[in-house]
Amino acid sequence: MTHCILIGAPLDEGQRRPGCLMGPAAYRVAGLAGTLTALGHTVRDMGDVQPEPAPQVTCANPAVHHLPEMIAWTQALQEAVAQALPEGLPIIMGGDHALALGTVAGAAIHAQRQGRPLFVLWLDAHSDIHTVQTTTSGNLHGTPIAYALGLPGFDPFPPFPHPVPGENICMFGIRSVDPAEHATMLSVDITVNDMRVLDEQGIVAPLRAFLDRVRAAGGMLHVSLDVDFLDPSIAPAVGTTVPGGTTFREAHLVMELLHESGLVTSLDLVELNPFLDERGRTAKLMVDLVGSLMGRKVFDRPTRSF
Repeated sequence: MTHCILIGAPLDEGQRRPGCLMGPAAYRVAGLAGTLTALGHTVRDMGDVQPEPAPQVTCANPAVHHLPEMIAWTQALQEAVAQALPEGLPIIMGGDHALALGTVAGAAIHAQRQGRPLFVLWLDAHSDIHTVQTTTSGNLHGTPIAYALGLPGFDPFPPFPHPVPGENICMFGIRSVDPAEHATMLSVDITVNDMRVLDEQGIVAPLRAFLDRVRAAGGMLHVSLDVDFLDPSIAPAVGTTVPGGTTFREAHLVMELLHESGLVTSLDLVELNPFLDERGRTAKLMVDLVGSLMGRKVFDRPTRSF
């Protein structure tokens, strides 16, 4: 049994298409808490995070928008996750992916306090490895991985606490990387399992290889699940659709493997835009995926010693 702590992060300032701020409400309506309790877990809903007033700051990149608001969100979510982790498994209901600027930072603080390394599994169509200075879109939902790595170019954000080594980060399912991001990825030792790797090797072997590394290091694992990890044919409620994502069966397999590993210590659910959904279809699918992550199986296979 796990104590699950639901944290709402109703932000959509990290990109330009409004609607992600309705995500936390959609997860609640879709029955996330009931799904978890039906699986035998305890649930505490902390409500929605309320950031402090935005600081008066600017940056040199004129493309960046909502910078003060995102700094306030980052600080608030960092504190919320760092406070929740000693009590259970925080599940952050977003909100766009800029929320991971704060959630991964909070997980890093807790891991440092525990004397354990933090690992990050990035389930996303995009690499999100721009900095405040390099982004040309100005959308800060494309920057969390660079921030977690401790890369330069994030002023006036506070420095990332305890940067995550590149070898502790696994991008899984990516299929949209621009040239600047590609160059950055070549300079850091990140595990990149793009859709070609998954097409060639399948889901299981690459994921198990990463999870084996987490286990061997005694690590904590933060999972960040973006709706666009899924193929838009099954999950239309996202403003950044990229064809060729994971199928229904593949996504559930990822979640079941994560459950069997017993390694997940915190979880982001990001980029759900209910305004773009079809009768709650995407929200329900995301809730079902959390169910698989937390132990729901079609058929429970006993483990054998041979």
